[in-house]
Amino acid sequence: MVTRRMIIPAGMENIVERYHYAPGVLVGDTLFVSGQVGRDESLRVIEDKEAQFEQVFRNIGKVLDAAGFSFADIVELESWFTSFPGDLPLFMSVKDRWIKGPVFPTWTGFQVSNFSMPGIICEVKVTAIRGDAA
Repeated sequence: MVTRRMIIPAGMENIVERYHYAPGVLVGDTLFVSGQVGRDESLRVIEDKEAQFEQVFRNIGKVLDAAGFSFADIVELESWFTSFPGDLPLFMSVKDRWIKGPVFPTWTGFQVSNFSMPGIICEVKVTAIRGDAA
């Protein structure tokens, strides 16, 4: 049986309690980060597009940090947008502030009609492998 450990950063307990899912699950040296959106700890959606994209990556960073990982450990990124490819240039400029080369993760992007909360324009999930195991 594979050992799995839920990763719940401080401030994300309400996600587990309210929606019954883990912000992250650690299996061995691999961390699976649930889709993160641009909302703060009180679940308030950030209105400004650039600020919402920044919040998405802040939330990903909280999960990575809580498990002892960094953005450099990300090997796969999936993103969903309500305006695709329209929001792609702005999203990429924000993403590039957080995820640096020279080795980039794989990346897949999708367009969706909407999300679970009004005002959300993007969701991003990642998979990371601990640096020594990558």
